Amino acid sequence: MNTVRLTAAQAAVRYLANQYVANPAGESRFFAGVWAIFGHGNVAGLGEALHAARDVLPTYRAHSEQGMAHAAIAYAKQMRRRHAMICTSSIGPGATNMVTAAALAHVNRLPVLFLPGDVFASRAPDPVLQQIEDFTDGTVSANDCFRPVSRYFDRIVRPEQLLDALPRATATLLDPASCGPVTLAFCQDVQVEAFDFPEAFFRKHVWMIRAQPPDPREIDELIRLLKAARSPLFICGGGVLYSGAEAALAAFAERTALGVAETQAGKGALKWNHPCNLGSIGVTGSSAANAAAAAADLVVGIGTRLQDFTTGSRALFSAPGRRLVQINVAAYDAAKHGAVPVVGDAGAVLQTLSERLSGWRAPVDARTMATAVAWNAAWDKATAAPAATVAPETTVASATSLPSDAQVIGAVWRSADENSVVVCAAGGLPGELHKLWRSRRSGDYHVEYGYSCMGYEIAGGLGVKLAEPNRDVYVMLGDGSYLMLNSELATSVMLARKLIVTVLDNRGFACIDRLQKASGGAAFNNLWADSHFETLAEIDFAAHAASLGAIAEKVSTILELEQALKRAKLSDRTHVIVIQTDPATTTEAGGAWWDVAIPEVSARPEVRAAREAYVDQLKKRTGD
Repeated sequence: MNTVRLTAAQAAVRYLANQYVANPAGESRFFAGVWAIFGHGNVAGLGEALHAARDVLPTYRAHSEQGMAHAAIAYAKQMRRRHAMICTSSIGPGATNMVTAAALAHVNRLPVLFLPGDVFASRAPDPVLQQIEDFTDGTVSANDCFRPVSRYFDRIVRPEQLLDALPRATATLLDPASCGPVTLAFCQDVQVEAFDFPEAFFRKHVWMIRAQPPDPREIDELIRLLKAARSPLFICGGGVLYSGAEAALAAFAERTALGVAETQAGKGALKWNHPCNLGSIGVTGSSAANAAAAAADLVVGIGTRLQDFTTGSRALFSAPGRRLVQINVAAYDAAKHGAVPVVGDAGAVLQTLSERLSGWRAPVDARTMATAVAWNAAWDKATAAPAATVAPETTVASATSLPSDAQVIGAVWRSADENSVVVCAAGGLPGELHKLWRSRRSGDYHVEYGYSCMGYEIAGGLGVKLAEPNRDVYVMLGDGSYLMLNSELATSVMLARKLIVTVLDNRGFACIDRLQKASGGAAFNNLWADSHFETLAEIDFAAHAASLGAIAEKVSTILELEQALKRAKLSDRTHVIVIQTDPATTTEAGGAWWDVAIPEVSARPEVRAAREAYVDQLKKRTGD
């Protein structure tokens, strides 16, 4: 057996650079690059190895470990999980800064490889700088924080462990069912330790991404339920996009006249004006989709884990005798909510259904394609004024009022074209976008709402731009998210990856302020004005963005925003536009109940009233 002597870090980098995936266009590297912030836990080992491999596995420098991990995750999401990136940090705060991002990737089932530096395996200099010590367990380090938010975790304490750990890690990242973050905690002395590795370990490896067919018995049951249903409804999740099954879903819906509603992750699988598209569903859903969900006697989720925003905290699907089917590559998700499981790839299941249901159409009385057009016309009318998607002249704010989030979304949508992508994550904006953004093509809607992580937006936009450099990337975020994590603006300028960023300044955490009031609480600690500070901060977001290298400007009205967006489209680098918005106004059309627990005891009559309404809603949900 021929061997080659390498350090563990050199071996890891060489192996990772030789992992490929098969796709219709041929073969391409699975790992597109490495995000790195170096410190004493990785600069001497992984830093030296990455420098030597920089022509085949490029290394990107970021300004925040959490931000770079968000960028890596957004890249993988935009690439439909067919490509991924690697993140390495030093031990201590560098590592724990990535834990939030690891949780985000875990919730959203997205692949990212974390290589945080770790303590000395030898323990010779123990405790080393930044080391976390457990008084009862000498094997614990800060990297153990990654265990609950990793799909696969390992600590590399010997170079030869890489022979097993790296293939396991890659297999996890590429498995549609177990896909998620992988953490290989890399002891810093082991990184620089040499070993005679088999040359065969570094041969080019081409992975096939599995498209699991369904069990025929589960398909038989689904077909039986569909044929027996009076009002069936399909709910499209992110799994449809990851499977590349958008065209298959559109064709199946058209042939069967089935209505389709979209989750946040599934939005864009069908064009907004597709005759079967009922729009968004759930707490942030359209009137059309939610009415269909309430009437459906058979709900079929495809590629979705049906989180509470989708199901209206399990209260939305309320028809007597309603049945639920879950089509999912992960058995864990397919069995949720007492569903009839169909375990399989979304595209493979749709293909089988199309073959088995040839000539079948949904019942005439079903709320499907026949009524989708009428419902959507009513929805367009209900939301045309708030978003002013059609009539921009209605969006110019008066001298005494501030524009709403919906009006800003309308302006951005009109500025964007079919080749654009909108990126968002947290606050009130995702709800408004889910209702109002009209997806023109698959992949133009990138909203992280599984973890709804404030601070994802700018870094995520950078990841999207790396994935699709020829598309315009529109980032939308509130002032709260901007203040949490904005440093990757500088990275976008440094990498010449232009973003068009709209910051909606409502002076605080407005959506939580609205939730607080709706729960009967007093306005407290959310908006700046309710934070009981002696001096309120007057933040010049445009000046701050400019200091990071972006072109930046502040506008006051929607008309000025429209003009600024035109300038931004022509800019040669990241362009930030700041606009003050109304913290109270939201789109009233659509929506569903969301279970937010209200205190049983309170001195406030508003809270007591909210509690009574809450208990009534719980009775409706449980049927008590």
